Amino acid sequence: MLGFGRTKKSLLKIGRNKKNWIDVDSLIVIVPFILVHLSCVLIASTQRNLGITDWYQHAIIAYIGSLIIYFLGQFPLQNLRKYIGMIYFLTTIILLYVNFSGISALGAQRWLSFAGLYVQPSEFAKLTLILALASILERKRFSDLSHIIKPLLVSFLPWILVFIQPDLGTSLVFGAILLGMLYWSGMPYEWAFIILATFVTGFLAYTYKYGLFIWIPIIGFLSYKSLPNQKKLITLFVVFFHSLIAKLSPWFWETVLRDYQRDRLILFLNPSQDPLGGGYHMLQSKIGIGSGGLLGSGLMQGQLTKLKFIPEQHTDFIFSALGEETGFLGTVLVLFLFFILIFRLIKIAIEARTDFESLVVIGIASMFIFQIMVNIFMTIGLGPVTGIPLPFMSYGRTALFVNFISLGFCLSVSRRGQSKRKNL
Repeated sequence: MLGFGRTKKSLLKIGRNKKNWIDVDSLIVIVPFILVHLSCVLIASTQRNLGITDWYQHAIIAYIGSLIIYFLGQFPLQNLRKYIGMIYFLTTIILLYVNFSGISALGAQRWLSFAGLYVQPSEFAKLTLILALASILERKRFSDLSHIIKPLLVSFLPWILVFIQPDLGTSLVFGAILLGMLYWSGMPYEWAFIILATFVTGFLAYTYKYGLFIWIPIIGFLSYKSLPNQKKLITLFVVFFHSLIAKLSPWFWETVLRDYQRDRLILFLNPSQDPLGGGYHMLQSKIGIGSGGLLGSGLMQGQLTKLKFIPEQHTDFIFSALGEETGFLGTVLVLFLFFILIFRLIKIAIEARTDFESLVVIGIASMFIFQIMVNIFMTIGLGPVTGIPLPFMSYGRTALFVNFISLGFCLSVSRRGQSKRKNL
């Protein structure tokens, strides 16, 4: 069985108290539809008087997506397992093709043209990674750190291909999916900390090298204490790996990351340093959200939205339009809807019949959670601008399409687990 005993017990207790509240299958369709329709109004507001109908396309994709949810809900997810290797291979080939012959826009080469539409393969790669990791982790038993090598290798190939497009935001989503699924499959907390500590190692390597003489031994000690066997060998590997990260991080920062990516990662700490350049998006977004007050200016009435003070507001910064036009209460309502959706997905993962299905759903939930948190933190100034969309609300046809496919997989798992839920 998967190693999420304490989480499962606590969530099942809540689930029993609310099991007659509303049907879970309805929630994973109703909540996204509310978010999409609200988003259509906000997208239309950001494009007033421009003659652009992106809101209309957003709605069309949502209605197509609802049909996809229905049909995928009838399809046993287990049947996909025998095709996962082929899906992973084809995804890799397509990502390679994008990097050589894809369509460029806004300084990145991320799209393919298909039947007159622009398709972003990296969005589909998220689902491919979830399926591939689920097929690996359902059989994993974490007795030493070497057991995470295969999941890391499977994640690395699509990650690097997306990162060099360049698409820093989507590549970060891959990391969140990996960590969420590793935890759900039973990886010890200490190992998750050791993996996440690589970011601290990289940061220290660039800002305060002497701190590494304390930090890396701490990581080595934690590794030694958390391992049941092969302590010395694995600890030496962990110390070597973090030392390698420390050595490569300054080169990575100066050579691999582009100027605008470095600016985004730095300026969120003080966007006023460059109010007309790298900090402009964040400053205007915070002003827009703050101007909404408690109740907002009203839908289609936001002045900052109307005057186009916030670039790309209909995509990555749609939350700022929400804050301006619906106020604090509107943003709280949207956050509550996201909470309901995530809670129900976790409940489906707990009640899934197989470890594979459970891991697929938790991978999808991890993807949504990370995107929601990073996007909102970005728009309110608590995180860097990464280009990660807000699920079901940011305009983006491929991303929205993939989100509905993801919910179709979850509906399939939910229906297979219905008999189990009735006995709770």
